[in-house]
Amino acid sequence: MRKFGVRDQFGYMLGDIGGGFVNIFIGSFFLIFCTYVLDVSPYFMGSLFLFARILDAFLDVFMGTIPDRWKLGKSGDKFLPYISISKWLLAASLILCFVDVSNWNSTLIHIWVVVVYNLFGIAYTADSIPYGSLAAVITDKPVERTKLSRSRALGGMIVAYGAMSFVPMFIYNKEGEVIPNAFLILAIVFAVCSLLAYTGLQKLTIERIRDDRPAGVRSDYKFKDALVAALKNRPLLGMMLGSIGSLTILNGAGQFAAIVFAEHYKMPSAFAINSAIMIVLTLILFVSLPKLVGRFGKRNLILTTATFSLVATSSLLLFDIANVYAFMAVYNIATVGALFFNMTVWALITDCLDYTELQTGKRYDGTLYAIYAFSRKIGMGFGAAVGSFALGWAGFVSGASSQSAEVAANVTKLYVLVPVVAFVFMLVGVGLIYNLNNKKTAEMYKTLEVRRASAANHSSAKVEVI
Repeated sequence: MRKFGVRDQFGYMLGDIGGGFVNIFIGSFFLIFCTYVLDVSPYFMGSLFLFARILDAFLDVFMGTIPDRWKLGKSGDKFLPYISISKWLLAASLILCFVDVSNWNSTLIHIWVVVVYNLFGIAYTADSIPYGSLAAVITDKPVERTKLSRSRALGGMIVAYGAMSFVPMFIYNKEGEVIPNAFLILAIVFAVCSLLAYTGLQKLTIERIRDDRPAGVRSDYKFKDALVAALKNRPLLGMMLGSIGSLTILNGAGQFAAIVFAEHYKMPSAFAINSAIMIVLTLILFVSLPKLVGRFGKRNLILTTATFSLVATSSLLLFDIANVYAFMAVYNIATVGALFFNMTVWALITDCLDYTELQTGKRYDGTLYAIYAFSRKIGMGFGAAVGSFALGWAGFVSGASSQSAEVAANVTKLYVLVPVVAFVFMLVGVGLIYNLNNKKTAEMYKTLEVRRASAANHSSAKVEVI
């Protein structure tokens, strides 16, 4: 079996790119499609987002138990076979979400929106849980896991601030009005890109931490034991709260970005420029992150940058920046704490998974990751719901080809306010609850290394006796 290297990092990054083409496109533009094209109320959409994400959160936990109980196929892999199936469901759900059914009656339109959005949620759960758990079995070395976390974050950023930055140029015409059929065309293109990216993930990554159970054989796994282990895992609980904040920015403020640039600044192309700025910041951080983590530690980096961002975004509420370029520059600098969090979160989560092994001597990677994903879905639902409801409070008019200057200004204020709340969540979760500092983390891995070596020697001795 080859050693961990660039292939694994690139392959794991492709997995987040595959998921990003679906999740980010729907997260950023499904609300716009439904309110502008299908004439659905933002209040209805907010209720749907909240309900669907809560349902997904519980499905996450159920999905996480499945790989811990059963393996598929003959490869011996624990998570990759599940991804090979779920990627097709995910791509299909993306296309269905953007089918234009505006010629149907209102009742059927609302039923359709509910059905396709929940189908997406189920498909995304079936895909994201095995993918997120995969990092824990690609390698068990902390430095290599940090590299996987960095790669995953870069993958999401490439989609969010790369491909998605050009979407407004296709969905808005020169007058700033939406083009209904553009959404479905983009959905088909992104679905194909998603499938290709997941295929790359399967080809380039290796599950090195093996489970010797034959395929189809159920383990002695007990959900009750895994749940108790999760509830006793203080670092995991802290990361769950912090991630609610992070996802609130992505799925709350993220919904406002296209509207802010198209309606308030009358410049839809600014969305792409803003995304380009984020790509530059992401690449700088991608290169410098390992050294920064080595010097200051993952937790300290998050606390420092999130504190800065809380102060900076709070200050932005006091000003109205008229120049779009100045606004982009200031806003991206003010919210840089979210970028640091997203770059390091996955490495912190794998530390949390190992913390349970330290406590119990057992690994529940799929279930614990699913329980963590529960919080991410809550954050996604909370952010999307608040974002949708807030559009209604701002006076947003569904079905209108454009919004008034007053509504556009209100949405811009919301674009700044949501991150303020989100950074509070991050600081409480990572600063007050998460308790694995550099010293404790180093001690944990020393202890686990000794235990694993002892277990391996014991297993080898048993084989020789047989």
